[in-house]
Parts: sequence; structure tokens; C-alpha cells
Amino acid sequence: MEFTTDILLNKDNLKKILQTNKYDQFLKDRAQETALSSYGNKIFVKGQINFTNHCKNDCYYCRLMKSNTNIERYRLNTDEILDCYKKANKLGIKSFLLQGGDDGFYSNAKIVEIIKAIKSNFPQTSLTLSIGERSYEAYKSFYDAGADSYLLRHKSCTLDHYTKLHPEEMSLFTRLNCLKNIKLIGFQTGCGIMVGSPYQTIDNIADDILYMYDFNPELIEIRPFISQKDTIFQYQPSGSIDMTLRVIAIMRILLPTTLILTTLNTFNKNIREKAILSGANVLIHNISHQYYIKKHNSHNKSENLKHLKNHISDIGYILV
Repeated sequence: MEFTTDILLNKDNLKKILQTNKYDQFLKDRAQETALSSYGNKIFVKGQINFTNHCKNDCYYCRLMKSNTNIERYRLNTDEILDCYKKANKLGIKSFLLQGGDDGFYSNAKIVEIIKAIKSNFPQTSLTLSIGERSYEAYKSFYDAGADSYLLRHKSCTLDHYTKLHPEEMSLFTRLNCLKNIKLIGFQTGCGIMVGSPYQTIDNIADDILYMYDFNPELIEIRPFISQKDTIFQYQPSGSIDMTLRVIAIMRILLPTTLILTTLNTFNKNIREKAILSGANVLIHNISHQYYIKKHNSHNKSENLKHLKNHISDIGYILV
């Protein structure tokens, strides 16, 4: 079967493809071919620094939710963040994701200060921020200070579904408007979804695929929903790996040059290999202070970078 853009952008066709595994090999082959055409055999590694696990929000799926009293909270200062950079830079990592909860302790001015410190000490590195919803003026100040990219996972573009994942004070309109502002300012812009989140339907997934295609971001993150203890959804089933791979492949075909980040590399090397062969080309490597990694809402299991490079090499790719 030939998976043309026109076929995949027809919602009825898209839903049929999503509901069966019979097209998976065709999707994977086309996605791999597309990724190789756009990026060759390069797989990018992004060093992730989780610098705070405080959050003002109560998202039902997230262990950082403010009402969770069973989590030990922490914040990194600028020197600790720079120390993470220093260690990772020695390993050859040049691209970083600085992320945390939506934490008002880090004022806009403080974030600008951190960005400037990073860029002053490590000017050749690329910095992606992921710190939630802020004002247009705040985003502009981060961009002017030297941040290169901003990742704001939209979770769901469907109002009915979004409201089932978040408390009423959180607004889908605000979320999507923030993404528009981030893109308008000039950031390399990232959005993303959780595949298999509670109450998500095939229709919802199709809508998200079409939204991401229309928005045309420079980066997307596609991860499966993982149920976490101490959350409202702790007893919900986790999302399907196969469906996640299917969505990755479809997005690669639709957006040939977009960077596709996946957390599937944190499960095991076989699933990581499947993600790469389905079109994902950005892997996360957790470089946070070891003391803090276990305290943060992160599905990452720290892996020796040398082992990661060796595995990528074994399947015919190079880690850059």
C-alpha cells in the first residue's frame, strides 16, 4: 500500500490505518526511508536536565502534580545546572533539554539569567526549554537571551479529551495559544502527545496527527502514556507501544524533516530500535544530578552513553 500524504490526511483513512496492525510494516518501511532521505543515518542525542519537580498544576497523569504529598521536591540552582552541562559536554553532548514543572519560583528574570549563564559558558550548545505556559513577553525574553527551542507538549488538541486529563483551571485554548506565540517569536517549536492516555479515542489520535501536521513544528515528542503512582490515573492501563510506533511512523511520513523525539529509548534497546526504525531520530539521555533523577517525574533510566552509541551503531546508525 502506498501511504501518500493525501491518503494520511484523510481522517477516515487515518482512523482505519490506526485501528489495525496490518499496515505497520508498510508504515515503518516508508517512515524509515523518509527519515534516511532527510537525515541520513544520524540519530541525535539530547541531554535532559530536570531542574525542578515543583509544579503549580494538578494534571491528572503527572506525579509532579501539586497535590502529591508523597514526592520529595527539589530545585537546582544555576551552578548545579552548569555542572550538569559541564559533565555532559565532556561526553560530547551538544544539545540539551532543560525542563521542569511549571514552577513560579523560577521567575522569568531567573530563567533569563540561567539561559545567559548557559550560553556564556557553553556557546556552542543548543538549548531547548520546557517549562510550561508563560506569557508572550516571557517567551520573547527567553528567546532574546539565547534559548533555541521550546517544547510545550499539548497532550491533546481535542477539548473534550483535554478536559478529562486536566483540572478545570487549565485551558486548552491557553495551551494552543502559547504554542502559537512560541512559534511566532521564532523558536524552533515543539509539541507532543501521550498515546493511550485515559479516555483517548482513535478519533482523538487522528485529530492530534492532523493538528501536528497543520502546525508543522520543528520538533514533536510522541510517547506512550505511562500510569504513575500517586496520580489520579495511577490505576489506568499504560498506552500501547505498537500504537505509539504507528503514530511515530505516520508523523515521519507526514513531516519528513521534523525532529521526532521519543522516550521509548528508555524502555529497552529492542523498543528503542523499533522507534528509530519507525522514524524517530532524537533520543533523550538523562544527565541530571544522580541524586535528583529518582525524585523527578521521568521515565528515563540513565544509560551509559557509550552503550547507547554502540547499540545505535549496531543497527546501522550513528549518534550525534
